[in-house]
Amino acid sequence: MKSIVSVVLTGAAAMAGSVGAHAAEWSDTSIGVRYGTKFAEPYNGRDIEKTIVNLTHTSGYKYGTNFFNADFLMSDGNDSNAQEAYLVYRHTLDLGKVSGRSMAFGPVRSVGATAGFDVNTKNDPGYGSRKRMLVVGPTFSMDVPGFLNVGVYALWESNRPRTIDKRYSYDVHPMLNLAWGIPLGGSGLSFEGYLNWIASKGRNEFGGPTSAETNLDAAIWYDMSPHIGAGPKTFRLGVGYQYWRNKFGNPKTVPGSLAKTPMLRADFHF
Repeated sequence: MKSIVSVVLTGAAAMAGSVGAHAAEWSDTSIGVRYGTKFAEPYNGRDIEKTIVNLTHTSGYKYGTNFFNADFLMSDGNDSNAQEAYLVYRHTLDLGKVSGRSMAFGPVRSVGATAGFDVNTKNDPGYGSRKRMLVVGPTFSMDVPGFLNVGVYALWESNRPRTIDKRYSYDVHPMLNLAWGIPLGGSGLSFEGYLNWIASKGRNEFGGPTSAETNLDAAIWYDMSPHIGAGPKTFRLGVGYQYWRNKFGNPKTVPGSLAKTPMLRADFHF
């Protein structure tokens, strides 16, 4: 657990430093929870029940945006009651705002340069992931209600699980990322989520092959705030679904490499 706490503190410090370096023009911070009984983990053929608590922060300043998310994942006995922390940080510099001229074209509202990282640690008795990943590439913000961002990124990923004695670096590989939040009229409903397609990252740390992976995580949210006398988008309930093929690059022949996970979700914004 000590390593999980240190990773969380590292990510939080990075977020605080970035936000502090720029005067935020807007920000949103939330705490959420999601729950499902059909999670999957590679080399584990059983359905896994998980509760995931997340802390999410987004903010915008004169020249761009920050995004930070920390997931705390708690598994049941089918995954050895393991605990995991997974952190994501992205900073996008709006090239139009920096240059002082519009970068819009066709359906694209703006173009940004994105950089960030993923960090995880998990205390399961088997693999014991210690992932580190740098992310760099362009992001295209589409002209839609709400937002739809399309990113094409290069990934520098490494891991040092407890089963090997030094950190292993995979081949640099590309990722196509879509992230969206689309309000559904004035219904109080919204459609939100992300889709990652990640190319094969070469040989894994044991010399085996890796496969391209697809990770879709989508949810329909309903804003409960008007019914409890709170401000808009303060408290929301949702239903979600995750489809993750070749999870972490594991080929389809690996048990647990395919997840099809319905979820219940809730979040509180402040």
